[in-house]
Amino acid sequence: MSHPKFPKLLFIVFISVVCVAQQAAMFRGGPTHTGVYEGTPTTTQAKVKWKFQTGARIIGSATVANGTVYFGSMDNSFYAVDAETGTQKWKVDLTDAVSSTPAVEGNAVYFTAYDGELYSLNSATGKVNWEFKTEGERRYAARHIHGIDPDFETMTDFWDFYLSSPVVWQGAVYFGSGDGNIYAVDAMTGVQKWRFRTGSVVHSSPAIADGTLFVGSFDTYFYAIDAATGKEKWRHKTGEDPLIHNQEGITSSPAVVDGMVYFGCRNATIYALDAKTGAEVWTQVGKRGWVSVSPAVREGKVYVATGSDKVAKVLDAKTGAIVSSAPIDSGVFSSLALVGDTAYFGGFNDKLMAWNLKTNTLKSIFSTDGPTNEAERRALDKAQKFISPTFYDDRVAFMIRRMDAGIFVASPVVANNTIYIGSTNGYMYALK
Repeated sequence: MSHPKFPKLLFIVFISVVCVAQQAAMFRGGPTHTGVYEGTPTTTQAKVKWKFQTGARIIGSATVANGTVYFGSMDNSFYAVDAETGTQKWKVDLTDAVSSTPAVEGNAVYFTAYDGELYSLNSATGKVNWEFKTEGERRYAARHIHGIDPDFETMTDFWDFYLSSPVVWQGAVYFGSGDGNIYAVDAMTGVQKWRFRTGSVVHSSPAIADGTLFVGSFDTYFYAIDAATGKEKWRHKTGEDPLIHNQEGITSSPAVVDGMVYFGCRNATIYALDAKTGAEVWTQVGKRGWVSVSPAVREGKVYVATGSDKVAKVLDAKTGAIVSSAPIDSGVFSSLALVGDTAYFGGFNDKLMAWNLKTNTLKSIFSTDGPTNEAERRALDKAQKFISPTFYDDRVAFMIRRMDAGIFVASPVVANNTIYIGSTNGYMYALK
């Protein structure tokens, strides 16, 4: 005869598992950062379901949980917006900008800001649960960066767009900081559990698999750290720039699948390492340009788009061999979101692209309110000829102009067959 409490116990366990699955939401879809989302893919022209305006650029990506879209803006605010209607549920004003992607678990939402703090807010009300202060946030800076003059001047890297996005795992929140540390903080109390120091800024977002945290640093090393203790398991050295133009370091966030960890580097290389040992399994080297995007990985394939190379690639996950590729008419910082046989990503222009993986064809399915026709875009590109391509101030001014026009550096997230993506024009879009 069956125990009368056994069915009830099964029911409780089932409900608990379902709740955890529904509550855990973060950058790239989960702690292993595979970039895979559920839904019915489409390559037809997207329609605006709603758009929500903030007061400044949206750099970080959104997270969708509990019928709510959570995201930060460079207007020093963090928002919770109804996923169906685009109506603001709540807003929290901060002292500095937010360019990280939030993590949502249970009744809390976690994110980092330029004031050097990790925040925990009540996900339903926006009330602050706690704040954790680091040693301070900053962007990467170096002398003669990217070969730009003056060559003896230390300059802030204007391409260092993102802050490290937190990952939540087994009661702790993990993230990197511009102070060079990687932190583990108790999710309930905000008390530090451990910290691990690297040699430079950490704006890569950590991934966790099998109790190990994986993350890269601007110091050119990729690290594997015991998530429970903060002890280093191994580190892997990536390339250096012999011309001292600082075309090096890791801003890409890793994806961990089947005992392998994949990430991009600013030396135009995609790395595949053995997750247990850190041994290099393969590298895929581009002609030029960074790999700042975070790879998407599914069923033995790695999906990535590169910056200056302007190409989207499908790689064999075991060998790194190129399975297929497609040219892009723009540089890419937005990471790919896989939905069925389609990959979505934003370009360093005003286009949201849909990549049909079966036919290997790319199509623009949405443009922002920025330079939406070719004449305007050509005029903007022509303006670049009137600046000094080697002088720092002019390069920054041109970047600001392009961002104000509306480009995509945030990554798309897909939920309930809706694509959510923010633009540097200050709008968060919900597209069907």
